[in-house]
Amino acid sequence: MPWNDTIECMPLEELQKIQLAKLRETMVWVNERVPFYRRKFEQMGITVEDIKSLEDVARLPVTVKNDLRDNYPFDLCAVPMKEVVRVHGSSGTTGKPVTGPYTREDMDQWSECMARNLWAAGIRPEDVVQNAYGYGLFTGGLGFHQGAALLNCTIVPTSSGQTERQIMIMQDFRSNVLFCTPSYALTIAERAQEMKVNFKDLPLRVGVFGAEPWSAGMRQEIEERMGIKAQEAYGLTELCGPGVAFDCEVQDGLHINEDHFLPEVVDPLTLEPLPIGEKGELILTSLQRRAMPMIRYRTKDITRLRREPCACGRTLIKMDKVLGRTDDMIVISGVNVFPSQIESLLMDIEEVEPQYVLVVRKKGYLDQLTVRVEGKKDVYDAGPEKRAAVEQKIKNHIKGMIGINVQIHLEAPKIIARSEGKAKRVIDER
Repeated sequence: MPWNDTIECMPLEELQKIQLAKLRETMVWVNERVPFYRRKFEQMGITVEDIKSLEDVARLPVTVKNDLRDNYPFDLCAVPMKEVVRVHGSSGTTGKPVTGPYTREDMDQWSECMARNLWAAGIRPEDVVQNAYGYGLFTGGLGFHQGAALLNCTIVPTSSGQTERQIMIMQDFRSNVLFCTPSYALTIAERAQEMKVNFKDLPLRVGVFGAEPWSAGMRQEIEERMGIKAQEAYGLTELCGPGVAFDCEVQDGLHINEDHFLPEVVDPLTLEPLPIGEKGELILTSLQRRAMPMIRYRTKDITRLRREPCACGRTLIKMDKVLGRTDDMIVISGVNVFPSQIESLLMDIEEVEPQYVLVVRKKGYLDQLTVRVEGKKDVYDAGPEKRAAVEQKIKNHIKGMIGINVQIHLEAPKIIARSEGKAKRVIDER
């Protein structure tokens, strides 16, 4: 049953007993099977007997992405390869991919986490789901496929790309659920408008989007353009893929599957734990994974945790939508700026389209930010004076809300490259 109310609605005290037991089991597992963690524990003088409460997790070493790269491909794997039934990985665009091996048990757990995600989004066995995430090493396509399969949905595995064909299949197959990145959802919506296809004439009613940070303004834009409810899935290759956290029908924060992932928020500079409710870097420890458990993995994602009642009935802790990533952060005039902050402010400007790129350059010793954003056709065609007025409006809005001066270039419609997967929002020319 995908709605696992035993876990998802469990009283906090019972849940934390399970988490502590699973944390200690995972420590023993990796200490026995993964030399990397055994050395770390020995260097820090930590044993499982030292972990007497969940707060003691802060005494354990952190794991970072370079640790996975340094142990590429399978030196962090805790089981022999004969027990590995699948391997996923990151895109590897900046070098060797980060690998993620799975045992059969891992696959079953991942499928349940994804099924919980989709059930919370309102997806049911009778739905026809169009999966426009990429299939392959990337965890998105097959992760969503497995969750929908566990729900016994009808799955249309279109994968990403061929946007006109995606729209044709929506019409012909009567798809009522869409899976893809939020930026690709906007690409589909824009192409459908060009094809004179009205989404209100289609049965599409809900989309589940993830794999990149997106603002509340972007969610609203998708919902309005497609006439659907836009739900979120959060995850990362290093932990399993999508299915780590999800939003419910309330759309007020993402529930973390706490029986599988122990969350912390820390100061990204000192790594000191922060109280619930304070914003910082999310750290996750996998509690049940067999092939490649992660101890205190630094996600680089900036968010905050909230322990509060939810109208959906789930008691699982919530995390806010990811504000940005510490490695995507831009420092402009001493102010920390995340791309999603700029996106949110652009969504306030009615004269522009939700297509933008941030260009970072050096100006002397300082970083300079230029925002390239597409104007709506009637605005752009109105001429240089109108374009200059809109540019000044955007510049003033960003200055008023964040306190930084940026350069604004209002671009012609369709000039910025469209995304079929994860959108590239930052061009670093430093």
